[in-house]
Amino acid sequence: MNNKQVTILIPNYKTPEITKICMRLIRQHTDFNRVEVIVIDNNSNDASLAYLKTLNWITLIERKADAPESPPLSHSRALDLALAQVTTPYVLSIHTDTFVRSADWIDVLLKPFTLNPKLAGVGSWKLESKSKLQMLGYQFEQAWKKLLSTYFGYRGYRADRLDVNARYLRSHCAMYRMDVIRALNTNFSDGEDTAGKVMHQKMLAAGYEMLFLNSGELGRYVDHLNHATMVLNPEFGSSEQMRKQGNKRIKDKLRGIDASGILANDNFDL
Repeated sequence: MNNKQVTILIPNYKTPEITKICMRLIRQHTDFNRVEVIVIDNNSNDASLAYLKTLNWITLIERKADAPESPPLSHSRALDLALAQVTTPYVLSIHTDTFVRSADWIDVLLKPFTLNPKLAGVGSWKLESKSKLQMLGYQFEQAWKKLLSTYFGYRGYRADRLDVNARYLRSHCAMYRMDVIRALNTNFSDGEDTAGKVMHQKMLAAGYEMLFLNSGELGRYVDHLNHATMVLNPEFGSSEQMRKQGNKRIKDKLRGIDASGILANDNFDL
């Protein structure tokens, strides 16, 4: 009989150092009497897969795509493959570039469910370490793009950047009730390749509530590099500028969490 509360699902694709840091921080800050971990490797065939095979505290699924698929669809289908194996009351999706910072991170995500029986999902829309000035700058940029889109047909604007009603729990940190997922017969790739978007909409349509935790508050417990897999894998089509900026952001973040010390300490894997 499984008495654990949460199963963590983590798709992996060719991020050896990032993957190792992610896993070691989970191991360091998580009570495994309450949690199970399933990692789904998306045909990496690299050092990240070799590393995952050494961990005896995870369930590893090696996934092979039957036909060419987009990176978002590959990610969604990986989550669904693991979702079929979940036996705990709650499931939590994260990315390999999601870094745990505190031992009570699982409690922070679970607590809202105990306070609201209509709650089906808890997580975030954005989870980035940005100052208030940076956030104001971002909001100004998006508002300006909206004006350009409205009056001049600019195509670089996305409504969900400012429209809170278009948002959904993002798979970099999203916890759901499994009974609701089963009752609605939904999954991460339901309807489209964007992980969890349609699932989120179906939960709302069924009368359930979804909770977006404040990025600054949640960031005390969990941090997210954002697009690290795309930056580190140019074949995904990211621009040279995005890769340049992304690599700098990754290096700054890794320096801030003492990544070199984490990578050098194999005891984190025990």
